Amino acid sequence: MAAVFATGITPAVGHGSTAWLPARDEQVSFVVEGTTTYGTLHVPARRRGERLPAALLLPGSGPTDRDGNQSSLTPNTLRDLAGALDRDRVVTLRFDKYGTGRTGLGAWADRPQDLDYPAFVRQAEAARDLLRHRAEVARDRVALVGHSEGGMTALVLAAQAPRHQRAAALIMLQPQSLRLLDVLAMQLHDQISQAVAAGALTEQEAEVIDRAIDVAVADLRGGRAVDTTAMPAALAALFQSLAGPSRKFVTTDDAVFPPDVARRLPPMPVLLTCGELDPQVPCHTTDQLASVVGHRVVLPGVGHAMTTADGTFSPVLIRELSALRW
Repeated sequence: MAAVFATGITPAVGHGSTAWLPARDEQVSFVVEGTTTYGTLHVPARRRGERLPAALLLPGSGPTDRDGNQSSLTPNTLRDLAGALDRDRVVTLRFDKYGTGRTGLGAWADRPQDLDYPAFVRQAEAARDLLRHRAEVARDRVALVGHSEGGMTALVLAAQAPRHQRAAALIMLQPQSLRLLDVLAMQLHDQISQAVAAGALTEQEAEVIDRAIDVAVADLRGGRAVDTTAMPAALAALFQSLAGPSRKFVTTDDAVFPPDVARRLPPMPVLLTCGELDPQVPCHTTDQLASVVGHRVVLPGVGHAMTTADGTFSPVLIRELSALRW
């Protein structure tokens, strides 16, 4: 299922029988359903022959690449996360998911309308298998780590894995914790309320738009045509795009209710976080998921990118990652 190549590996530093190998980044690839996925394997400094714990890093929603970036947004969430885990000598693998970076759409390019959410889970599964079989990795010490939508993907992968592939730990960072369209509708209703408060909309206009949003969500879920005539242009364009070639992905993602998935988790260490200042995944949206996994860490002064106001990667998160041993 997976084919791997490596480039630019740094030669080992010899110190007799206790030789240490320097930290390195290695470019890797694996093939899933006809598409070559490209990624970066980071191996911390280690003794020759030593096997280290590892973590698969899964990106957020939209065209988010292996480093956690999009074309105009470069928060480097996953690159910085790999750096934080390096401090605890954890091997990490991050990759360009479908539609991003060097991977692109691959075999899905001619049929993007067929690309659904389970395909992304299978891509992550192949990445996990590659990581587990690396010579640098302790096979029974591989954690699944996801940010935003990737947090939900990590959860799904952890819940469905057979016993011999069970994750050593599950780390969900500002994860998608409700059904996708429920999160979207909540965000849109909040924006409409803010527009009323600012005097940009009347209450009557807001009621019409709110009702149109709810009907559009119901139509998407019901497989019906989506009526956007009562929506402002920007909102209409959003729902038209959701009902376009990405509809299958949207509806299959929306079919996942994370708290229900979490109830199927086997025993393992779990870390769930939310950012105090995160507008995309407000802490209250993680309440149901937190009640199932039994614990949640609120990151103070942190937004969705897991950084504080000065751009520093959350020190609380770094401490929590170090405390979670697997």
